[in-house]
Amino acid sequence: MTGGVLNGAYERFYGTGPEWGEDQLTNHGPMAAEVLVRRGHEDAVGRWVDGYIRRLDELPSATGEITGESWAAALGDGRRLADWGVYFSRQLTEHPWRQVLATWWPRLLPGIVAGTTHGVIRTGHVVRALLAGAESEPALGELAHALAFWAARAQPPPAAGAPAGERDPAAALAALPRIPDQQGRVADRFGQLAGLAAWPASVASLRPPASGDEVLTRLAGLVDAAALRYLTHGHGQPVLLVHTATAPNAVLHTLPALPRELWGPSLAAIWATTAAIFSAYAPASGAPRSALPVPPGGPDAAAEVLGRAVAHGDEHVIKFTDTAAEVYTRTGQPDALAAALRVGSLIPAGN
Repeated sequence: MTGGVLNGAYERFYGTGPEWGEDQLTNHGPMAAEVLVRRGHEDAVGRWVDGYIRRLDELPSATGEITGESWAAALGDGRRLADWGVYFSRQLTEHPWRQVLATWWPRLLPGIVAGTTHGVIRTGHVVRALLAGAESEPALGELAHALAFWAARAQPPPAAGAPAGERDPAAALAALPRIPDQQGRVADRFGQLAGLAAWPASVASLRPPASGDEVLTRLAGLVDAAALRYLTHGHGQPVLLVHTATAPNAVLHTLPALPRELWGPSLAAIWATTAAIFSAYAPASGAPRSALPVPPGGPDAAAEVLGRAVAHGDEHVIKFTDTAAEVYTRTGQPDALAAALRVGSLIPAGN
């Protein structure tokens, strides 16, 4: 990890808000910069940030103080974004970052849908950098902003059964029902899940882990299944369905920084969230094979696809391709790289 380049990006994004525009779109800048640096594209960071940062809004001003006694009342209050940032900056100054993360992860986990999972994804990216040795004032500032965004936008996933079945992640994902009207905003779509008789049982059909190591295996399997499923179903909503893979991957890479007793609840929470997004946005039928891209072959296939994502420039394409390349490395399945090419064809080029 090239700390100087990443720290420079974190510093540039520090004064920007976590959302921008009238539609409150998520600021992906720090997350994409972390991917570019980790994947060896440091030379592209400055140009990419120059193009991306112009669209962002400034960080809002603080409105009051959050304390150890008042934090619960401020959870999910988007008006207090800046207040949460001040709070977490202070916590990370006074305590080691792993301690702050371990304290706040179980408090934030019930609201994991925050920012359509961008709260946990942004946290996962900076934790990955910290675990790789990029501990610095800018990185801790980015962690404060990530946790603040999660806290201010905290929102629970739709109620569902905890994993208690026999299905592996791919089978459980394939068995999920779809909401009757796949239109409208996230809240409108998620609101339909309570009326689906098959919804609780389908979520509960995932096989529960028997140990901490199995949590990692199950989460990796979920990331694999979601990335591969994007190849055939991503056209249902190209941007939202990216997060069925990138959100569980963020959790997967954060778990090593957390106490093991938090691993099982983390799997249950992100699985319910992933399932909800899939049921709300994925079409019932996949695209025909003839309409899907053919990935490159050879030992440099993953690097080639990552290079195409960097050239494409869209933040979702960069982040999904990072996850898909990891799936390819873990499984050897070329369809993971095909999914990365698919996302680049479905989402317009950025920057």
